[in-house]
Amino acid sequence: MNFDLLQLVSAGAPALGGLGDIWGHIVADFSKITQPAAFAAFVQVLLIDLVLAGDNAIVVGALAAGLPAEQRRRVIIIGVVAALVLRIIFALTVSWLLGIVGLVLAGGLLLLWVAWRMYRDLHAHSPAESPGSPEIAGDEESGIPAAKSFAAAAWSVAIADVSMSLDNVLAVAGAAREHPGILIVGLIFAVALMGIAANIIAKYIERYRWIAWVGLAVIVYVALKMIWEGYHEVQPHILTLTGF
Repeated sequence: MNFDLLQLVSAGAPALGGLGDIWGHIVADFSKITQPAAFAAFVQVLLIDLVLAGDNAIVVGALAAGLPAEQRRRVIIIGVVAALVLRIIFALTVSWLLGIVGLVLAGGLLLLWVAWRMYRDLHAHSPAESPGSPEIAGDEESGIPAAKSFAAAAWSVAIADVSMSLDNVLAVAGAAREHPGILIVGLIFAVALMGIAANIIAKYIERYRWIAWVGLAVIVYVALKMIWEGYHEVQPHILTLTGF
C-alpha cells in the first residue's frame, strides 16, 4: 500500500527540465502566442499575477496599520520579502507540486475561497476596521482589522504570505498547465511583481476597480477548471485504491 501511495504522489509530474529545456518551452509557446489557447492562457496568467500581487500588498499593509511607524515599515518589508521568497520557492517546486495527485483539486478549492474573499472585499468595504498603512495604497478599505502588536502582525503576515503565494503559483499553473513556456514566464512575472511593483499595482487596482473584477472572474474560471481537472485526475486513483 505504501508503494502504491508513493506511485500516486509522483504520478503525472510534469517535468520542465534544465535551462535549455525551459528556454525551449518558452520559445515554443510564445511562437504560438497568436493561437487562441496560448493567448488566452497568457492573458489569464497576467491578470492573476496583477490582482494577487496587489491583493497581497494590501493585506500586508492592513495588518501592519495599527503599529508605530518604525514597526509598521519593518512588518511591511518582512511581508514583501517573505512573499517574494515564498513565490520563488513555490515556483521552483511547481513541477513537483503539480505531480502530487489531488493537489490540483485542492488548489482549485483553495482558489474558490480566495475568489470569495476577493468578492466580499470588492462588494462591501469596511473602512472603519483598518486605519491603513501610509506606505500601501488602498489598504485602508480592505476590511482587515489591524494587528495589535509587532509579533501578532508579523505572524499574521507570514500566514497570509504562505497562503497567497501558494494561491498565486497554483493559479498560474492551473491557467497555463498545457503551456509550460507561458507557465514559466508567468511564475517569473509573479516573483518580479511582488518584489518590485506590488504597491503600485495595489494603488491602481484601488483606483480602477474593474481590474479587480476582471481578475476575480479569471480566478473563478481557473478555480473551476482546476476542480474539474483535479477531480478527473483523482477519480481513477481512488477507484484503484478502493478496489473498484
